[in-house]
Amino acid sequence: MDASLEKMVDPTLAEMGKNLNEAMKMLEDNQRKAEEENEKKYARKDIPGPLQGSGQDMVSILQLVQNLMHGEEEEESSQAYRLQNVGEQGHMALLGHSLAAYISVLDRERLRKLTTRILSDTTLWLCRLFRYENGSAYYHEDDREGLLKICRLVIHTRYEDYTVEGFNVLYTKQPVIYISSAARTGLGQALCNQLGLPLSCMCRVPCNTMFGSQHQMDVALLDRLIKDDVESGKLPLLLVANAGTPGAGHTDKLGRLKELCEQYNMWLHVEGVNLATLALGYVSSSVLAATKCDSMTLTLGSWLGLPAVPAVTLYRHEDPSLSLAAGLTSSQPVEKLRALPLWLSLQYLGHDGIVERIKHASQLSQRLLENLKNLDFIKTSVEDELSSPVVVFKFYQKYLNRDQTSHAAQASTIPHPIISSEGHIYDTFNQWLGEQLAQLVPASGVDVVELEDEGTCVRFSPLMTSAVLGTEIQDVDQLVDCLKMKIPVLTSTLQLREEFEQEVRRTVGLLYIEDLSWPGLGVVRYSYHSDGKNDDKQEKELEKINTELLKKLNELESDLTFSLGPEFGGQKNCVYIGMVTEDLDVSELVETIAATGREIEENSRLLENMTEVVRKGIQEAQLQLQKANEERLLEEGLLRQIPVVGSVLNWFSPFQASPKGRTFNLTAGSLESTESTYVSKAQGTGTTPPPTPTSSLTKQRLPGQKIFKRSLRNSDAFSETSSVSHCEDLEKTDQRPPPLSPGQEQRSPETEKPEQQQQEGAQTPNKGTEDIPRDCTKVEEQESQR
Repeated sequence: MDASLEKMVDPTLAEMGKNLNEAMKMLEDNQRKAEEENEKKYARKDIPGPLQGSGQDMVSILQLVQNLMHGEEEEESSQAYRLQNVGEQGHMALLGHSLAAYISVLDRERLRKLTTRILSDTTLWLCRLFRYENGSAYYHEDDREGLLKICRLVIHTRYEDYTVEGFNVLYTKQPVIYISSAARTGLGQALCNQLGLPLSCMCRVPCNTMFGSQHQMDVALLDRLIKDDVESGKLPLLLVANAGTPGAGHTDKLGRLKELCEQYNMWLHVEGVNLATLALGYVSSSVLAATKCDSMTLTLGSWLGLPAVPAVTLYRHEDPSLSLAAGLTSSQPVEKLRALPLWLSLQYLGHDGIVERIKHASQLSQRLLENLKNLDFIKTSVEDELSSPVVVFKFYQKYLNRDQTSHAAQASTIPHPIISSEGHIYDTFNQWLGEQLAQLVPASGVDVVELEDEGTCVRFSPLMTSAVLGTEIQDVDQLVDCLKMKIPVLTSTLQLREEFEQEVRRTVGLLYIEDLSWPGLGVVRYSYHSDGKNDDKQEKELEKINTELLKKLNELESDLTFSLGPEFGGQKNCVYIGMVTEDLDVSELVETIAATGREIEENSRLLENMTEVVRKGIQEAQLQLQKANEERLLEEGLLRQIPVVGSVLNWFSPFQASPKGRTFNLTAGSLESTESTYVSKAQGTGTTPPPTPTSSLTKQRLPGQKIFKRSLRNSDAFSETSSVSHCEDLEKTDQRPPPLSPGQEQRSPETEKPEQQQQEGAQTPNKGTEDIPRDCTKVEEQESQR
């Protein structure tokens, strides 16, 4: 249009047309911008912020993922160390997930050939590595899903009409699944929920209580349970055994259990951490029996330190149609790609790499076990010390000797309250020990486990943690060193708990609080002496005193820790004392707590009484001032109160009046006249106030010795100079004068001079304090002279 405008003859028309064209463009652009703004406003209301616009670049998205992974706060060193090791050892496994998504877009025929090759290779390698010949494999994300599919397979196998009749065939003959009482928590309930079976179909088999390991399944009792179920018309279906229990790592008698399953036509499934040792050159006979079972579940991700790799369930079954019906096999090629991360990782590690990682974990366990044997007060719970990759230990100290213990065990099987309370204390101490070790040596991977018969224990399972955390031999040695440091603290605290309880109970003003879940010396509360106050006010006073008591105790220079106790479940208004050492002076500690509490209470009472006295004194002063004003009005007359007349009258005839004032004595709590002050030109001292209550913490200590520590002359806690100075003080105290005969007096000049000064001081008044009011607060009113 611009070219056509230029061809026009009339330049005026051409210029007009050009201006019109530009104006239309401006109007159209403004309208288009308004429409875009409306669209943006509409998009902001319905579309989330990150999705608006034309998308974000890869760097921004990855930066967002990094912020979500690490957070705004700094990560702890242990977590950063763990993520670093996972990244180093699991690159191939992480690559497998990306390749699986990429391979899934291939054409169907090429995808089928590739997935079949990957699945067959991985299954063959795993069966050869873990000595499970002629087996099939099912790869699953949830480690319980393999057992669930095995249960479906057994149901299809034992109930021929299950595909057609469904739950009706189960109703006529109820199936029974047997699991050990030492199995992981919630396994039986999860199986029943997923299979649609009632909980009565799940039978928990107790472990041995008289002979053998306390964590192994009782085979004789299992035999009786199966016979009872058969006689009652039920169908024994499947038995879940352990090659390494989740708690203590013990292995069931798999050989005998396999014979029992063959006798009753039951399926035997084995799971546990000890199955990893099947890849080693030497395998114990108890674990080697697992190769004869019908199925087993392997968790290679934790054993080899591979992130996001699936668990594998190896099984033997002849009918592929039933395996397909149970969900163990699939006709979908994409589901077969679950094995791709393992296919890549196993090739990357090789046989030597796989064996080396499992062997290294076993060596770590043996190293720790050998060191624990040489430690006192440490009890281990290991079934097979030569091959078990799990080490479970606990702190334990016997109070009774062997004869008393055996006699008490024979006398009664009922648990005594004292014994049960001691067991609770040991659980608390071992809980504290496990938390301390995990905090001091995070690379060890130790955790706290609750066992049914042994209580709280510390567990070291390197097969589950070492590949991820990168645990080495020096980490185990550091763990042992930390354990050696904690044992004396545990033993001394356990021994002094009873003495602390006795001292607190015999001390007036203190109340001992029994809290078996507190890992420390004990819990104490300062009891507030109520004077007829209501419960709410008494509770507030108690909270105030104990809070101030805790603050005062923490200000002392001691090695003890005083706190309010645990965040949840602790007692209110109490002082919790932590772990202590053997040189603790319990009597001094209790005396200090009681004296500090009394001091806080007396100061609180003194302040409260003083407040009440001052309030009453102010009221009395107001009444006296009002009375004095009335007397002054009568004495001066009414004319002197008129402003103008009073000034003239005072100028002609001044009124002479003596000043009258009042002073408030805090000690006596009364108002007194100031007439004597104006006469003598000095304020009297009045009654001497009572001394401020203080605690008697005047125990003589050696240089460098902290509070609450006993004086041990041969202790290594003090230096040579401290010992020498202490000996010199003892020698000076031993140089005492000879005893005096009756009636004889011996007086030195040093002793005579203070007595003489004291007598002179009693006769001479204190001139330095004549004009300084110390004990009284003067509140006076003086008549204004007009």
